[in-house]
Amino acid sequence: MVKKTDRKMERTRRHIRVRRKISGTAERPRLCVYRSNSNIYVQVIDDVAGKTLAQASTLDKEIKTKHSNKAAAKEVGALIAKRAIEKNIKSVVFDRGGYIYHGVVKELAEAAREGGLKF
Repeated sequence: MVKKTDRKMERTRRHIRVRRKISGTAERPRLCVYRSNSNIYVQVIDDVAGKTLAQASTLDKEIKTKHSNKAAAKEVGALIAKRAIEKNIKSVVFDRGGYIYHGVVKELAEAAREGGLKF
């Protein structure tokens, strides 16, 4: 009998594997992406202090598109870049959260780069 793969568990394993290698500091925090079926969430995290420095999601009032699609990802990427630059964060480490760098995650990253973040 062929067992069905647990996609959530596979993503979690990929994320843990990546997190062993990257970590956010005060000078260069981690830009962490999480996407669900209905929303996209992004945080800028200082792992040394254990604090979230900035966050954005499709649940924010500034975001017009309230779905988990490419248009919403562009808006969220631009918003997180704006909020991070307001707090003098110009360079980050990108943590794609175990997701493939394609589609929504790619659009979010490109919008954040266009907004002024370097990674």
